[in-house]
Amino acid sequence: MNCRVIVVTSGKGGVGKTTITSNLGTAVAQLGKKVCLIDADFGLRNLDLLLGLEQRVVYTIMDALAGECTIEKAIVKDKRTEGLHLLPAAQNRTKDAINPEQMKEVVEQLKSNFDYIIVDCPAGIEMGFRNAIAAADEALIVTTPEVAAVRDADRVVGLLESENMQSIRLIVNRLRPEMVQMEEMLSVEDILDLLVIPLIGIVPDDKQVITSSNRGEPLVLNKEESSTSTAIKNIAKRLEGLDIPFQDLMAPPDNFFNRFKKFFGFSSQK
Repeated sequence: MNCRVIVVTSGKGGVGKTTITSNLGTAVAQLGKKVCLIDADFGLRNLDLLLGLEQRVVYTIMDALAGECTIEKAIVKDKRTEGLHLLPAAQNRTKDAINPEQMKEVVEQLKSNFDYIIVDCPAGIEMGFRNAIAAADEALIVTTPEVAAVRDADRVVGLLESENMQSIRLIVNRLRPEMVQMEEMLSVEDILDLLVIPLIGIVPDDKQVITSSNRGEPLVLNKEESSTSTAIKNIAKRLEGLDIPFQDLMAPPDNFFNRFKKFFGFSSQK
């Protein structure tokens, strides 16, 4: 099995990186791939909560490294999504409890059993970041359209390039088109000009993300499609090499009034 190892990172905390990881892992598994998500945020793990698997965590990656269980025994299988698995971090350990060589060792043990290993990187650029990127060949950088988040993402791009990361791509999260139109938020073009890395996804802001996170149900599991769930599923398809066009998030919503105006040839701009 030719396994791809991808780290999801950001630099700045609070940009929705773990939410993206849980939804993207689920979306990739929905494409029929066997996926293992690794929570590399030691001491502050949340990936198990967002996947609704917190009650089923018995062993962690640290238990496996300590020889208290096998790596297979520490992995939690998601019963809702065929092919999705989680290797949880230890809640009672710090980021210094593991080193990059140990992370590489864990990933090597898993590679033969999975199509994708997706590592959820902790915020910051200290040891937790070093551990998370150690075994990865590809990186997805998540940023929000905020100056501080983009600046931290730029710092991470530089660090990943210095580590000769083979592929670095960008996810712009929580975009609010109406704020971009009013020039109150950075546009995707602004961010691309600053970071100069390829774009793989634009995820619009959506309060349903908060609701689904609180329920421990990734948004992409909802039967009713939204522009946010579609955006994440499209990222999964682009990872698979499919040529999926980006959604036009700046277009007016397809509601009754806009359909009415379009039918009778009215324009919102005169």
